Amino acid sequence: MSRVRVGVLISGRGSNMEVLIAAARDPAYPAEIALVVSNRPDAPGLDKATAAGIPTLAVDQKAFPGDREGHERTIDWALREAGVELVALAGYMRLLSPFLVRAWAGRMVNIHPSLLPEFPGTNSHAEVLAAGRDKSGCTVHLVTEGMDEGPIIAQAEVPVLSTDTETSLAARVLEQEHRLYPRVIADLAREIAAERVS
Repeated sequence: MSRVRVGVLISGRGSNMEVLIAAARDPAYPAEIALVVSNRPDAPGLDKATAAGIPTLAVDQKAFPGDREGHERTIDWALREAGVELVALAGYMRLLSPFLVRAWAGRMVNIHPSLLPEFPGTNSHAEVLAAGRDKSGCTVHLVTEGMDEGPIIAQAEVPVLSTDTETSLAARVLEQEHRLYPRVIADLAREIAAERVS
């Protein structure tokens, strides 16, 4: 049975993208990374993907002023041309429009550095520390139209230490992201593969 083709969307260094690429090097892994797309042409993750032999595409959001859907239609076209069946957001720092969310409903996932539904958005680690929580972690969830509001698929916890800074907490959470995301993508790929033959 052919492996499920995954498209990865990034905006920056793409560390979660890198662990997915590494996992997919195992022929037994049920998914392959078919395409990496960035909304920023200068995203360091693009060079990393290219070095790993993965096709890449930069769709510069600045080329679509005031036209978020137009930007996403270009991304959607590229994903479909690459035969993508599952989309993984990996540090994609742009809120998606209803168009792309609906186009990939149930087939698009994101990883977020907090235990959702607490602390959505971009300042999770600072908010966890400010709230005095004794644990944090990461969440993989389906992407819906609300920011970080989609159904939760899996989570991993880490303790919050009295000595933690945003940097130290972020590093510990990222370790768990790198363990959790490849496992969840594998599980989803197996489900998609099973649907093909049902």
